[in-house]
Amino acid sequence: MLEEIRQQPASLARTLSAELRHIEQLKRALEGRQPKLIVLAARGTSDNAAQFGRYLLEITTGIPVSLAAPSIYTLYKSDVHLRDALVIGISQSGESTDTNLVLERARAQGALTIGITNEGSSAMARLAQEVFLVRAGREKSVAATKTYTGQMLALYLLAYALGGDIRIEDLRRLPDWTAAALKLETQISGLCERYRFMERAVVVGRGLNYANAYEFALKLMETCYVITERFSSADFLHGPIAMVEPSFPVFLFAPPGVTSRSMREMLSKLRKLKAETIVISDGPSEQATRSIRVGRKLPELYTPIPYIIPAQIFAACLAMQKGLDPDRPRTLTKVTRTL
Repeated sequence: MLEEIRQQPASLARTLSAELRHIEQLKRALEGRQPKLIVLAARGTSDNAAQFGRYLLEITTGIPVSLAAPSIYTLYKSDVHLRDALVIGISQSGESTDTNLVLERARAQGALTIGITNEGSSAMARLAQEVFLVRAGREKSVAATKTYTGQMLALYLLAYALGGDIRIEDLRRLPDWTAAALKLETQISGLCERYRFMERAVVVGRGLNYANAYEFALKLMETCYVITERFSSADFLHGPIAMVEPSFPVFLFAPPGVTSRSMREMLSKLRKLKAETIVISDGPSEQATRSIRVGRKLPELYTPIPYIIPAQIFAACLAMQKGLDPDRPRTLTKVTRTL
């Protein structure tokens, strides 16, 4: 897992280089006929990437985005009218049965379908009309890391193709910003020792980093067996904050930008409750118990990929502190097929 975390700058650069021509072709094809609705279908870590895509696409393009509920097709046997939608399936392996079923039904109705996967020979790659490959190389660890950030990069490219306010030159900087975040590994490894006996936690994010709260929580659950809830800072105030007591661990993604005020207010409330707060941000926070600083101040739009890197490292290192193997979580396999 740690080795694959370290591979992300290279895999991001490779994906961007390989898919730029394709995305320019799609951009030209979509000019003048933007979809009225986008539907994203995914499971697990890929579903967290889809959650990021929902925020990114709505913020940058203004097109409404829905997250598919595959059980509507698989269990309830209902039809959803997708003819005028753009339907995007996201899967590391491309073999997620229910995600592929959503794509299959949408294409049969005449919808434009796109697949984002790491496997060019997968069922998803055969089903979708357009396929964007995450050039991450084989991912051996059950806990997905480099495919998650690769999927996020593919979603930036799709936002660009749909006319979103995304600059390719900014995307070219993402590998370097990611490499800078990797330099925190020694610091984070040392920090993890403090949380060796942590059994429960909360992760808070908002806006573009809300998906990272879900992904960090998933990594803590699947590799460290820590019971981890995840919330937006707004939802957390509507009840769940009542569970916080002194020394309760709360991790927060606090990038600069429009969400920073709400995160500062959240930190202030948590400090009064004497919670143990660990903040991933671009600078120190006087109100936090611990700060993990990603370095330079980045535009909020491009923070999600660099900001998930410290969280991935933390989960991998904490698992090892607990004497666990993060590459082989109990009861899990790399490809999960659900209906």
